[in-house]
Amino acid sequence: MQVQTLLDSLEQKPLHIHQEGSIDPHSELTGLVYDSRKVVEQSLFIAVPGTHTDGRYYLNEAVKRGAVLALGEALPTDLQPAPIPYIEVADVRSALADLACAYYGFPAQQLCTIGVTGTDGKTTTSNLISVLFQIAGRSNGMMTTANFRLANQDWENATRQSTLESLEIQEFLRRFVDAGATHAVIEATSHGLVLERVRGCRFDVGVITNITHEHLDFHKTLDNYRRAKARLFEMLDPQRDKGLGAQPVAILNRDDISYEILKPYCQVPILDYGIDTPAAVRAIDIEMHAHSTRFRVILPDAEAHIETTLVGRFNISNSLAAIATAYSQGISIADIERGMANMPGVAGRMETIDEGQPYAVIVDYAHTADSLEKVINTLRPLTRGKMIVVFGSAGERDTQKRPIMGQIAAQKADFIVITDEDPREEDREKILREIAAGVETTGKREGKDFLCIPDRQEAIANAFAHAQPGDTVLLAGKGHEQSIIMGREKLPWDDRRVAREQLQKQRL
Repeated sequence: MQVQTLLDSLEQKPLHIHQEGSIDPHSELTGLVYDSRKVVEQSLFIAVPGTHTDGRYYLNEAVKRGAVLALGEALPTDLQPAPIPYIEVADVRSALADLACAYYGFPAQQLCTIGVTGTDGKTTTSNLISVLFQIAGRSNGMMTTANFRLANQDWENATRQSTLESLEIQEFLRRFVDAGATHAVIEATSHGLVLERVRGCRFDVGVITNITHEHLDFHKTLDNYRRAKARLFEMLDPQRDKGLGAQPVAILNRDDISYEILKPYCQVPILDYGIDTPAAVRAIDIEMHAHSTRFRVILPDAEAHIETTLVGRFNISNSLAAIATAYSQGISIADIERGMANMPGVAGRMETIDEGQPYAVIVDYAHTADSLEKVINTLRPLTRGKMIVVFGSAGERDTQKRPIMGQIAAQKADFIVITDEDPREEDREKILREIAAGVETTGKREGKDFLCIPDRQEAIANAFAHAQPGDTVLLAGKGHEQSIIMGREKLPWDDRRVAREQLQKQRL
């Protein structure tokens, strides 16, 4: 793509251009790159600041690899300009998104795009929406924390990013369009919204699951976190018409505090859903079993009879969000019923591990106080014996939730093993002690009611050693993830694999 064509896509005017006379506006660029290690000949390097590093300090590395043009925010005073033109902008992340949209031919304009946000349940709800649309013959692509999907192909998200950078998102959307997809389902985290990763997605539908306590390490206050979620609904434009028949709509949870928070930001029609509160899409006659759930859904002009293998009250809420989304886009009741019945489980979400042991082992991604409480509440009535929970809390992330999670686990479970989740560069023992402080407020004692074992493999083995027939062991916090972050290093890890290995050892 020509340099001038790309630069014309920038919504913000450049503040300054170092070596402006060296830019040939008609020269062809072979790619956009924000990682200096991936720079190729004749590419544009976007210098994005990160948590641990700053792309501006890798300009010379990018030049050595063949970058001919760079873009970023003002250079630090200790940094000399690189020997290539450098375009200075006020906000490099929004510039990256604008450039990515142009480079990949504005793919979101050719898709009905559905953004799913919330503290918990985003991945399950996204997968449900994707299945309902696929069953109805609406080919779609999907991007979530756990997995990617295009048509009938699924593959795991091993990036450890719930919402990819804008460059990868636009590349994915182009792949969706080229493969003939008509819809895209995108998990939009609060980070993804604030850091402009989903800029240019031109969302037609916004979906919220819930808003609880999370990511205050990044957002600083709960109000900021809630405001970040609201950005998705501000992006919905009642006048947007891509010529695809998409109906702009906001899908809100009437049972959750998020309804009142988000309602003022919605300029498009609202379709609400709920279980406990009167809503346009509501579940009644609920029957919950160990391995299935049944309920009736009352819709504005119809009703559906739902049977699904998803369990737990929170999954009824996730199901309602997906059903409301499908209904809003004209998907038939028959296809909704068929899609829900055919919904496979989501990796690492209430996933059963069975190696013939006499107690239940469940792996789940629950890593917030609210999600941990909901999962334990779901499993408790299905458990004849003790409830044993293995969990931790991520390093360099929301520290306020740690004692809260400890307190909830102590109130809901019989025995707890506190362990590593992703310590990163934080003191792992300190994280465990902060969780343990919450456990101890309930009167539970270390050594008798709970243990602190940093090594996650040892923690899981210890929990299994304590388990008796009829007990349930919940391994929470990692779910589908394929690595554990120690320092800055991602080490191979999978709770499901480790659980199977430990269970097999126990049988020997």
